Amino acid sequence: MNEITVQELKEKIDNKEDFQLIDVREDFEYETSNIGGVLIPLGGVLIESDKISKDKPVVVMCRSGKRSAAAIMQLEQQGFTNLSNLRGGILAWQAEIDPEISVY
Repeated sequence: MNEITVQELKEKIDNKEDFQLIDVREDFEYETSNIGGVLIPLGGVLIESDKISKDKPVVVMCRSGKRSAAAIMQLEQQGFTNLSNLRGGILAWQAEIDPEISVY
């Protein structure tokens, strides 16, 4: 499974690269803190897979990296080959990029 660090994600954002960020946390988690990804909770990731790009890089994130890894495993079985897991999730983002963001 491809992984990306929070520093690499920040570079993608800062460089305005063409990629999609998918957040597989639950609604209440996303409302507490998010970095602008498309919210598709893990339980609905296969049902809503049509919202996920197949023709550009996609970074999948959650709180710590475990649910996003599970989402990627499910999506790769559906033929996705362009996915990267955000290592450490929003917790790593808060620790290394934005200490002001709320985590839980």
